[in-house]
Amino acid sequence: MRRMKLRLYQVDAFTDRLFSGNPAGVVLSDGWLPDRLMQAIAAENNLSETAFVVPEGQGFGLRWFTPVTEVDLCGHATLASAHVLFNHEGRSSDRIDFLSPRSGTLTAMRQGEAIVLDFPADRLREQPAPPGLARALGRRPLETWRGRTDLLCLFGTQSDIAGLRPDMGLLAKVRARGVMVTAKGDQTDIVSRFFGPRVGVPEDPVTGSAHTTLAVFWAPREAGPDPQKEIIAQLAIRPPGSA
Repeated sequence: MRRMKLRLYQVDAFTDRLFSGNPAGVVLSDGWLPDRLMQAIAAENNLSETAFVVPEGQGFGLRWFTPVTEVDLCGHATLASAHVLFNHEGRSSDRIDFLSPRSGTLTAMRQGEAIVLDFPADRLREQPAPPGLARALGRRPLETWRGRTDLLCLFGTQSDIAGLRPDMGLLAKVRARGVMVTAKGDQTDIVSRFFGPRVGVPEDPVTGSAHTTLAVFWAPREAGPDPQKEIIAQLAIRPPGSA
């Protein structure tokens, strides 16, 4: 096996302060590593996700691993990857196209000091709460919706979801990559939490990919007739993170 130089970064995403937001690993290499090696690196990093980035054409290939498995999409590790390329790897263009084998093309654009991500919108359908969900969460949601990979559970207030203490063992048995709980916020438009024990992430501090689902769910309820209305979302746990 030929030797390959790797560059490893750890980035706190969705924050401007140290030791807050959501930390992600970013591994850059000239070509894809074997799957088993990427999984081993992610397990040793022991972060909610580690992103692996390789040059592909004018853009970059991108894959994400939790400590126990590969996942279809990860927002904060994509943001972390864009930050590394823009600020530490000499990327001069203000646009990066990431090519994901599971999620298609994801675009990151530099706008001043900010990075804006363009992700595909989820598709949602309402359904009855699956068996064991209410018991695992410790409270029955008002509504339950299923996206491509995750469940969305609506609760009445921010206090409702801030007070949840899920049984992670039971929640891992629910058939979904993750379970997000959401409600209207006290200080922001909406709040949420994201649990992913099935993929080795009991609770993710700030989950970018969940907002591809949350935006679809909340936009018609919050934006009304104005499709350009900005909706402010915040995680209902500490450390705080906004998306």
